[in-house]
Amino acid sequence: MKTKVHVNQFSVRANGKTGSRDPVLTVKTYKSNTYAHEVQIDGPCRVIYSPDKPLSCGAKVWIETAGNVTPVVWETAQ
Repeated sequence: MKTKVHVNQFSVRANGKTGSRDPVLTVKTYKSNTYAHEVQIDGPCRVIYSPDKPLSCGAKVWIETAGNVTPVVWETAQ
């Protein structure tokens, strides 16, 4: 299964303005979106910059892998 990971720039900006620590990474598969503070990628991956054909969410840079991706969500702000 192909997985894509990208940084949600809107969440980064919102965290900066409000001081919150909401997850800013989106882990996308064909069936779900998961939000995380960190991800562990087991296996090969590649970083893609595609300004002319972004993802449907608008991301122009993302990491793509067929390996296992483990999202990590902090229990408290670090």
